[in-house]
Amino acid sequence: MQAIILAAGVGKRLKPLTDKQPKCLIKIGGKTLLARYLETLKRLGIRDITFVLGHLKDLIIEEISALDTKKELKFHYLINDGYKNGSITSLWTAREKLGKDVLIMDADVLFHPALLERLVKSPNASCFLMEEDFIDTGEEMKLFIKDDRVIAISKKNKVKTPCVGEGVGFLKLSAEHGPTLKKALEDLISTGRLDAEYEEAIDRCLGKSKMGFERVDGLPWIEIDFAEDVARAELEILPRLGQY
Repeated sequence: MQAIILAAGVGKRLKPLTDKQPKCLIKIGGKTLLARYLETLKRLGIRDITFVLGHLKDLIIEEISALDTKKELKFHYLINDGYKNGSITSLWTAREKLGKDVLIMDADVLFHPALLERLVKSPNASCFLMEEDFIDTGEEMKLFIKDDRVIAISKKNKVKTPCVGEGVGFLKLSAEHGPTLKKALEDLISTGRLDAEYEEAIDRCLGKSKMGFERVDGLPWIEIDFAEDVARAELEILPRLGQY
């Protein structure tokens, strides 16, 4: 299994913090989010990692070089020149990687390692992570479940089936489902939907591709979008990570 880490975004809701550093280089407990990702992926035996970069890309490459001094991991760098557009442009940049079993990961999550381990080891070939206990502010990517499969993912309440939980921001995608996602990305890009989030393409696949989910209730995690998220990560989430 390989990993695709989407780290191209500007992080405009965290300005001015992100004017000089990308979100994945934010330090929580004295360690960057990026460092935590690489430690966990290595621990799980995932050593082939593709980064999609854009905003302040050189800083991220420098950090990766400093972290992987023993050259234990294999890195690929893809540059999203349209990184100021929606996140769909980042996953589109990595579309040729979708022919294998992959993890698709947002780069702005502080999480317990057991969370990612649960995803990797899930018997579901394609799988989301879901938190049922959440407050719907309109910012969350919500998962809609029917018959033990995800039938929709959206920030909106777009289907009759009630929302069951919030998606964490990581997806395990099987090689079988890769071409379907690639086609959905192509359809959106070709119609000028450069402002879309990549989850919209995933949502288009759910009628054809059976994707399961794993619950992560009780495991600490937080997506870093706003200044208050940084504070909460330090004060509430970090103490629950133990030695991680």
